[in-house]
Amino acid sequence: MPIMDFLERNAMLYGDETALIEVNPEQEEPGKITWKDYALIQPTTNEYYRRQISWSVFNEKANRMANMLISRGILKGNKVGILMMNCIEWLPIYFGILKAGAIAVPLNFRYSSDEILYCANLAELDILVFGPEFIGRIEAIEEKLSKNRLLIYVGQSCPTFAEDYSELVSYHSSRNPELDITDEDDAAIYFSSGTTGFPKAILHKHRSLVHSAKVEQNHHGTSRDDCFLCIPPLYHTGAKMHWFGSLISGSRAVILKGTKAEYVFRTVSKERCTIVWLLVPWAQDILAALDSGALKIKDYKLSQWRLMHIGAQPVPPSLIRHWKDYFPNHQYDTNYGLSESIGPGCVHLGVENIHKVGAIGIPGYGWECKIVNPDSTPVKQGEAGELCVKGPGVMVEYYNDPKATAEVLKDGWLYTGDVAMQDEDGFIFLVDRIKDVIVSGGENLYPVQIEDFLRTNDKILDVAVIGLPDDRLGEIAGAIIKLKEGVECTEEEINEFCLSLPRYKRPKKIIFADVPRNPTGKIEKPLLRKLYGKEKLVAYENEK
Repeated sequence: MPIMDFLERNAMLYGDETALIEVNPEQEEPGKITWKDYALIQPTTNEYYRRQISWSVFNEKANRMANMLISRGILKGNKVGILMMNCIEWLPIYFGILKAGAIAVPLNFRYSSDEILYCANLAELDILVFGPEFIGRIEAIEEKLSKNRLLIYVGQSCPTFAEDYSELVSYHSSRNPELDITDEDDAAIYFSSGTTGFPKAILHKHRSLVHSAKVEQNHHGTSRDDCFLCIPPLYHTGAKMHWFGSLISGSRAVILKGTKAEYVFRTVSKERCTIVWLLVPWAQDILAALDSGALKIKDYKLSQWRLMHIGAQPVPPSLIRHWKDYFPNHQYDTNYGLSESIGPGCVHLGVENIHKVGAIGIPGYGWECKIVNPDSTPVKQGEAGELCVKGPGVMVEYYNDPKATAEVLKDGWLYTGDVAMQDEDGFIFLVDRIKDVIVSGGENLYPVQIEDFLRTNDKILDVAVIGLPDDRLGEIAGAIIKLKEGVECTEEEINEFCLSLPRYKRPKKIIFADVPRNPTGKIEKPLLRKLYGKEKLVAYENEK
C-alpha cells in the first residue's frame, strides 16, 4: 500500500482527532487567518501562536491539492517542488502531490536563487509551490524558473508572477482522486545535503516511504498515545520519516517553529509531547541551559516525555551521559541513515542498548549491513572499512546522473561513503566520512575520534576537526573550537588537554571560531576547509 493509504485510514478511523499542531513561540498572537481554504484549521489563543488540524481536514486538504494538480494537467510521474518553511500546510501539500500520482520534490530552505534554479532544472520540476519567505529569491530567477513551469504561492498577498494556492484549491473536490498508485511507483526526489559537493537528486519509490514508516514504529514503538515533537526541517528525510511513525500509528505531532531550549521545554510541557528527536547542537543548548540554571526542569511538565533520540551526525557519548544525568528515565536511541536510504533507521542503536552509547548500532528493521575494503571484500572484524546497507528503503537512483548512481549502487548495496567498524558484539561504530579522513605523514586520522575526545572538555561547546595543508606532512589536523558562552580558554590549555591523545592524533592547529552546521545538524566541513585553507590560515595566524 502506498503511504497515502495511511492518511485515508486515519481520516476514516480518527477523523475528528488532532493530527498536526503548529506552534510558533516567537509570534505572540495567532492573527487573522484569511486563507479561506484553511477555514477549518483551528487557531487558538494560547500564550503563543498555535494552530491545529484534524485527520479528516488533513486528508481533505491533501485531496483538494491533488485534484487541483490533476486539473492543471499533472500526470503520474510529473514533479512538483515544495519550497516552504515548516508549517501546518506543508504535509497536506506533500500528500496532495502524492495522491495526484506526482513526484514530490522538497527543496532546502537555505538554497540561494541559483541553487533553487539548478535543483528545479535537475529534477525537471513541472510546478513549484513556495512560501512567503522565498518571494525575493524566486523573483530574482522568475523569468527562467517560470518557463514551462507553474509557480504556486502559499501565503497572503500573492505576488503577480505566481498563482494563489488558496484560490486554486478552494474550487476543487475534497474527495480522494483514487488513482491507481502502487508501491513500485516513483514517489519523491530528495536532494543530498551538499556537504560533499553540489546536491544530487535522490529518487525514491512509494515502497521506500512505507518502509521508513514501519522502521520508525518498530524502533520506537510509536502508539496512539504518543505525541511527536517535530523540530527539524520537513524538506529533509529525517524529520518527515520520523513523523511517519505518527502517521502509521494515527497519533498527534507538533511542528515547532524554533529551536531554543526554552521553546522545546515549553512545547513538550504544554502539548504533552512524548517523543522528541533532536540534533546534537539543540541537545547541547538544552544541557547548557540546564547547567547554567537558565532552564529548570521543575518549571515544566515533562514526566510524559519518554524518548529522546538523535541522528543526522555522530553523537558524542559524553553528551548522552550528561543527558542521562538530568533525565535518567529517558529512553535513548541513535539513528543513522542517509537520504539515499530514505533517511534514519537503516542502522540504529536501539532503546535497549544504551550500554553501547558511542555506537551507531545494529542493522535496522528490514535492513542488512556490511563493512568492506576498497575492493568490496569484507573487512576483518574490528577493522575499518566502508559501510554498505541494503533494504527496501534504498533509492532508485540519482536522478539524471547514471555515473554517480553506479558509483554508490552495486548489486543492490548502497555504498554510504562512511568509514565504520564492527565490534565483537556486532555493534557498528562510525569512524568518519571517507572524504573527511586526514592523511598526515602517511597516518590516517579520523576527525570524529578527535572531536569526540575534545568534546569531553567542559569548556568546549562544539568542535570540528579538518585537514589543513602542510608542506612537510601533506595534511595536519586542525581543530575549530566553539567555547561555551562566557568561558575563556587558550590554545595552551587545549594542547595540554590533548596530551593524553597519541601524538599523531593531536591537533596541530587550534582555531577558536564558530562551527557552522547545515539545517540537519551536519558540520559544514567543505566550508571550513574553504575558510581555513592555506592562505586563510596564514591570515588567521597573522591576525592573532
